[in-house]
Amino acid sequence: MTPARRDPRRWDEDDVRVRPSRSKSRPRSKDRPQHLDAVHAFVTSVDRGRFGLRADDGRELAAVKARELGRKGVVVGDSVWFMAGSSDDDLARIVRLDPRRTILRRTAEDTDPVERVIVANADQLAIVTSIIDPEPRPRLIDRTLVAAYEAGLRPVLIVTKCDLADPAGLLDAYAALDVEAVTVSRDDTGDDSKSPHPADLNSVRAALRDHVTVLVGHSGVGKSTLVNALVPGADRATGSVNEVTGRGRHTSTSAVALTLPDSGWIIDTPGVRSFGLAHVSPDAVLRAFDDLAPGLDDCPRGCTHDEPACSLDDFVGDDPNARARLDSLRRLLASR
Repeated sequence: MTPARRDPRRWDEDDVRVRPSRSKSRPRSKDRPQHLDAVHAFVTSVDRGRFGLRADDGRELAAVKARELGRKGVVVGDSVWFMAGSSDDDLARIVRLDPRRTILRRTAEDTDPVERVIVANADQLAIVTSIIDPEPRPRLIDRTLVAAYEAGLRPVLIVTKCDLADPAGLLDAYAALDVEAVTVSRDDTGDDSKSPHPADLNSVRAALRDHVTVLVGHSGVGKSTLVNALVPGADRATGSVNEVTGRGRHTSTSAVALTLPDSGWIIDTPGVRSFGLAHVSPDAVLRAFDDLAPGLDDCPRGCTHDEPACSLDDFVGDDPNARARLDSLRRLLASR
């Protein structure tokens, strides 16, 4: 019998080893718990698998994802349902995720196929830029506008440090888009030279009231300073501008949602130096340049808007602002 067991060609069913069943374990079920007593909340922060929640009853607590959510991602701004822990020391569990009304996303570069969701369920996007120190970056503003229109968000332009230079040229470049613009000067009468002027701060509050607003801007433009003025006690870290590169130093490292004293929410995001649009179609890019739209009527069929027959060159003429916008459009289309 022993030689037969050693020769696989002579094995039969009596030689098969049967693993004993786990009779003591309960049978698996396809039915998932309903969590009928789950509580609704708003995701205010995300940090390495831990989520900050603001419940509808005002409680603020930390949570993790429940196993039944699988690979579903949870981001700041999400509307979720959670089950509280069995004790005060236990983390809550996010058990359901509501459908998202809006999604603001970007890619690392225009050639990167991986989309990164920045926030969910916002209705407004505030592009924060300084007029000087560091200089405005119109191409980044254009890219952010494209992302806002693609996500269905209302854009607002907030220009800071207007006490140091005249913002008229930058505002004129976007006047044709009918984008609401708010200028902010620094208060030279207070103890903090970075603090926004009270009158300008009231204008910002009026633009943000009753909205869920995402704040986006490159480092050093005064975004965290503005957040600290809007939300006393927010204590967002502020930084300075590198004297060698002229770029701001990163201070915010993760997105966080803060409730405004009047009403509404602001979501402060880390400073960005690029805003990839690999997920945006060329048609969506064109829709973000409404000021150039009338000039498209005379373009030949199939025009790439970067060829001699394109009518946009004649449309913009010698207007420097319009010419800069056309150059930005062509760069965006070429990157696609």
